[in-house]
Amino acid sequence: MSTPEHSPLGKSTIYADRYDPSLLFPIPRAGKRGEIGVAEPLPFHGVDIWNAYELSWLDLRGKPVVALAEFRVPAASPNIIESKSFKLYLNGFAQERIADATTLAATLTRDLSAAAGAVVDVKLRDANAAAYAVTDLDGHPLDGQDIAIDHYGPPQADFLHADVSANPIEETVVSHLLRSNCPVTGQPDWGSVQIAYRGAPIDYAGLLRYLVSFRDHNEFHEQCVERIFVDVMQRCAPQELSVHARYTRRGGLDINPFRSSMPATPANSRTVRQ
Repeated sequence: MSTPEHSPLGKSTIYADRYDPSLLFPIPRAGKRGEIGVAEPLPFHGVDIWNAYELSWLDLRGKPVVALAEFRVPAASPNIIESKSFKLYLNGFAQERIADATTLAATLTRDLSAAAGAVVDVKLRDANAAAYAVTDLDGHPLDGQDIAIDHYGPPQADFLHADVSANPIEETVVSHLLRSNCPVTGQPDWGSVQIAYRGAPIDYAGLLRYLVSFRDHNEFHEQCVERIFVDVMQRCAPQELSVHARYTRRGGLDINPFRSSMPATPANSRTVRQ
């Protein structure tokens, strides 16, 4: 009979509880962007919104303090930050004595900006406050379609098409069936995605089949959203396009990439799944 000690469960990971910015592990965006034909100047605007729910430190008298944090990493930054390294870095403040939240925010801004290669916006919020609204993603739901699906990877852009003979429309659609896998750990990443566009009507069945085709795909959250943006833009040619994914949290962090053909500042409202 298998027992936990002989399984992948419970393997030790060293969680430092002292400040160590070297724990942050940046990954250049350029490699994956090259795979989907994205080069400078970028064909989109955007931001990666991270929410942290497990942030704590000590005040100067040794009493623990907890807070919620929002981090906005610009899509134009040269690097993403690997999520486990981000978690380990944040955990490193657990036993550090810090004067106040303003001092901590300045440290976070400096370190994360250095890792990302661009200025990261940092906001800390009192954990006792109603910091984030919980809401549904607006848009027409795609998931109720009565269709057969048998392709789960790699992502299949051929599923996408728009009716160019129809009058252009402006609409927003939503699916909660997005799933991909972390390329580092192999763990599944579960998310909801909102696609807003103006242009020829996009076929719903093809779009849902396309989104489900990420199910066995190994790629970071940010890379999946950029792939979706590029594929929809190339196959359906909308005049305007925005893609916003809201992923469920892992290790106290959720990641919510947003890419748009127009300059925009997305809201940071949690879905029920988050």
